[in-house]
Amino acid sequence: QVQLVESGGGLVQAGGSLRLSCAASGRTFASYVMGWFRQAPGKEREVLTAVTWSGGSTYYADSVKGRFTISRDNAKNTVYLQMNSLKPEDTAVYYCAARKEARYNYEYWGQGTQVTVSS
Repeated sequence: QVQLVESGGGLVQAGGSLRLSCAASGRTFASYVMGWFRQAPGKEREVLTAVTWSGGSTYYADSVKGRFTISRDNAKNTVYLQMNSLKPEDTAVYYCAARKEARYNYEYWGQGTQVTVSS
């Protein structure tokens, strides 16, 4: 059974940092793109960042470019999201997800972790 389990969320003041982790299990994730998404109350889910298996290619949404960094440790089947200079508008539930590099849709999702940024 494939599982993605996020951790590291919490409450932080504006300007602070958090590091999210997503531990994947249940299959090999070679040739899988790993991504981070978030969904704030009343808003649609948005893609924040993604990284290929090799780590050679990354994508960042404009809203987080320069503040968030994605990385992955394939030996540990774990992907990370380092979030710096957090803003109140970053408050949301953060999800990690996985898709095959040749596909567009993400097929595996974690349960989400809450990030709350106070002003």
